[in-house]
Amino acid sequence: MGEVLFDFIGQWSHALAAILFGALAVWQVQRNVRDGQSLALLGAAIITALWALLTAMASHFAVATQLIEQLRNAAWLGFMYMLWRNGEKAHRTGTVAALYVVLLGVIGVATGLILIGEIAALSPRVLDAMFLASAMIRMIIAVGALLLVHNLYNAATLETRAAIRLPMFALTLMWVYDLNLYTVCYLSRNSADELFALRGLTAAIAAPIFALATRHTSNWNVRLSRSITFQSLSLVAIGGYIVTMLLASSALELIGGAYVRLAQVSFVFGASVIALVLLPSSRLRAWFRVKISKHLFQHRYDYRAEWLRFTDTLGRPGEGSIPLETRVIQAVADITESAGGVLLLPDDSGGLVTRARWNWDLIDPPTLSATSETARWLQISGRVVELDLLRNGGNSGDEDASHIPEWLIAEPGAWAMIPLIHFERLAGVVILERPPIARMLDWEDFDLLRVVGRKVASYLEEARGQEALSDAQRFDEFNRRFAFIMHDIKNLVSQLSLVTRNVERHADNPEFRADMIVTLQNSTARMNDLLARLSQHNKSRPEEPRTVALQPIAESIAKAKRAAHPVVVGGTYGLVLHADPARLEQALSHLVQNAIDASPSTEPVSINPHIAGDEIAIDVIDNGKGMSPAFIREQLFKPFTSTKDGGFGIGAFEARALIAAMDGRIEVASREGKGSRFTIFLPGAAEIRLDPIGQQEAA
Repeated sequence: MGEVLFDFIGQWSHALAAILFGALAVWQVQRNVRDGQSLALLGAAIITALWALLTAMASHFAVATQLIEQLRNAAWLGFMYMLWRNGEKAHRTGTVAALYVVLLGVIGVATGLILIGEIAALSPRVLDAMFLASAMIRMIIAVGALLLVHNLYNAATLETRAAIRLPMFALTLMWVYDLNLYTVCYLSRNSADELFALRGLTAAIAAPIFALATRHTSNWNVRLSRSITFQSLSLVAIGGYIVTMLLASSALELIGGAYVRLAQVSFVFGASVIALVLLPSSRLRAWFRVKISKHLFQHRYDYRAEWLRFTDTLGRPGEGSIPLETRVIQAVADITESAGGVLLLPDDSGGLVTRARWNWDLIDPPTLSATSETARWLQISGRVVELDLLRNGGNSGDEDASHIPEWLIAEPGAWAMIPLIHFERLAGVVILERPPIARMLDWEDFDLLRVVGRKVASYLEEARGQEALSDAQRFDEFNRRFAFIMHDIKNLVSQLSLVTRNVERHADNPEFRADMIVTLQNSTARMNDLLARLSQHNKSRPEEPRTVALQPIAESIAKAKRAAHPVVVGGTYGLVLHADPARLEQALSHLVQNAIDASPSTEPVSINPHIAGDEIAIDVIDNGKGMSPAFIREQLFKPFTSTKDGGFGIGAFEARALIAAMDGRIEVASREGKGSRFTIFLPGAAEIRLDPIGQQEAA
């Protein structure tokens, strides 16, 4: 009962497929479209309808059915080929034919096996071997066709993939079923009649899909991808290798004999060893790529892919990446598949010295790799120099060779010199090692290397500019540090000068002598600290703000200044704030010194801490000259602006920067002729309360 049912399904499903593909062919004729892919679709539809009709009338295993099946496969491959031809004119040469010729050859082998099995009188053992070989070959046809479908779809332009999606899906459906069908036949070593019967349903489903796809034939525009060509040819080569192995094993089995298994194993093992030796060879791969580029493509290079790889190599970020000079060599060498190279850069004398190398340890350039005359010649000519041509003395080789260093001519591995020109100036020279497959440079090589050389030169010049900017920034930082230190030195000198003047009047006063000793000790310590800050090896960093008592800092500053000028500490005692002690002391010292400089010698300067909400405020008050509102608004906190004779105008600027670094601020109130008040605001460190004698302390 089951056999009858499958016979019924097989017969009528193939008949339905024949009707549908016949209708598709008639519709194509009525559309009166005569472009290549439409005619190819018409032919494939007619042949598929004939195959389905023969299958319904005869059987799956009739010779005519098997032959027309191979013709059907070839017809659909021809349809795919015409889709390729509908692309750009640059790709309408032998490029596409090379992708199909091996698969068509496999179809020819399958056809030959069918004819041999029908014509020759063969033993059952030989027929069984031919059945397995035929199943394997048809599996290879299905796999190869699916790979071409995949590559064809991926190679299509984005705007046309939607148009060819339906025919590609129908072809995939047809060949995926064939692949599974013949795989089952090969593994089970018998014909899968049920699967052969159901194949008609697959064909019947594919026919209307092709009909829907014909509405968008004007958009079937496909471009051949160079990378896909290499992949496809590699897959074709693998398929050819499998076919060769299969045919040879089958032939040995047909010959028979006592040692047939040993011969088969030995052949397979030997072929595998040869494949493992040859396929990983970089020289073989390079030869393969050269031959494909030479004979299958109009241009040697896939410029889009080369440019993407070039920019990726040059712009590779990260701390672990190789230096820019080495990446420059690699980026240029990858274009010509050169094995390595060296980079020469100009020195102070105008000559060229070796600065980097990549994968070329055998070359040993001299210290001065090229003279200034060579550098000038390369800069003026801008030519890519083919060193083999100079060694052979062709095309004015003697004249050009006179400009090339002798060690480079004598080095057999040196292949080409690429000058790196940036705005008519020589930024460097890349010397490439000979690639695995030696060849002469052509016009494409010269043009591409010349453009790449200019791009590389811009990267090198940008790197030099960044290095010069970094040096300038370091000098600027040094100058900035030096300006602050000079201001501090000026304050120390001013303080020591006042002490010197007061010695004559107060030398006999023990309190004065004690203050003077403290002032000298403080000045000496400050000078040593300034020298340390000025050193380029000084790596110290300010401390993070922490809880500190304000009173000792204020008293220390007042004590150090009193020998030169009266300084009074008042306000609230026992305050605790959140600050870096060193930065707070430096900022407060700047403001006190400015107040001293602005005050008469008899008028004291006051330091008055107090509470201001959640903050601690420190007033520095003087009765000096004062400042105008315009000066406070426009010039007070700008460096190198001062109202004092010989002043640097840095103290207030640095003080504000130091306080701001501790999340604080400085406010100023001043009247001309009346004096000034600078108030430092910093975060309080804890809750403040009065102590038993009316003072305040930190809780």
